[in-house]
Amino acid sequence: MDTIAVLLRGPEELGLERLDLVPPGDDDVVVEVEWSGISTGTERLLWSGRMPPFPGMGYPLVPGYESVGRVVAAGPGAGRQVGERVFVPGARCFGPLAGEPVRGLFGGAASRLVVPGARAIPVGEALREQGVLLALAATARHAFPDGVPQPELIVGHGVLGRLLARLAIAAGAPPPVVWESNPARRDGAEGYAAVDPAEDGRHDYRVICDVSGDPGLLDALIARLAPGGEVVLAGFYAEPLRFAFPPAFLREARLRVAAEWKAPDLTAVQAHLAAGRLSLDGLITHTRQVARAPEAYRTAFTDAACLKMVLDWRECA
Repeated sequence: MDTIAVLLRGPEELGLERLDLVPPGDDDVVVEVEWSGISTGTERLLWSGRMPPFPGMGYPLVPGYESVGRVVAAGPGAGRQVGERVFVPGARCFGPLAGEPVRGLFGGAASRLVVPGARAIPVGEALREQGVLLALAATARHAFPDGVPQPELIVGHGVLGRLLARLAIAAGAPPPVVWESNPARRDGAEGYAAVDPAEDGRHDYRVICDVSGDPGLLDALIARLAPGGEVVLAGFYAEPLRFAFPPAFLREARLRVAAEWKAPDLTAVQAHLAAGRLSLDGLITHTRQVARAPEAYRTAFTDAACLKMVLDWRECA
């Protein structure tokens, strides 16, 4: 059994390749992918060659950890049913290419995947391509789980920033302020304000969440904290982060890093969606057939008007 996959051979060297798949076991499912999302965080760093050393990274690599598709085969111990629509947060199911191992740390951008049934998460039929957003929504929720004060200021109005704001409101918190320096990205705020940072005079935020990925912002954010306030780093940073100690000392500032989502985060997001407290509308701005994958990735990473790019695999053979 084989698959057609997006393959990164090196920085900005991306194309489609036919790869062998490992045989499925008793606990595995085979998923025919319908849609996959393109991440403008870690995947952009891999595409540009700016990804810092990280376990499991390297080339050649199949990107993608935001895939939605149908189960077409299920082993007796997989716990899934043929015909279910599922979300797949990546896969490690690829054979070598010309004798060279293919890295599948992400591995979701392919027409067919073999994954353990436990990693194939059923999703509602109505979500369709919006299901690719579940990973980002769960990442946002992981930064602010139940019992943790919600953000009062969010830095960055990309998809993750918008989801953080929507989830804060869904949790019953006051609407946060969102900073966005690009005027074209301030549109689309739902129930909260997206503003130019230069126009915000507030300096008493108790919780600030940065999803900009800008390693040079810490001093500016610490200067906006109330005493004892917290900066949550929920983006991914390619360069070392530095800050001046005296302002942080005077405020007794706290720094917290939010990593990747866990299963309870996805469960909480699905509960918000089912109850109508969270919407994923307006976040996918671009869709391309998989045959146009190189163009799609370049657009996703270089066009500021592209919030979220989705690859459509349904006509891939």
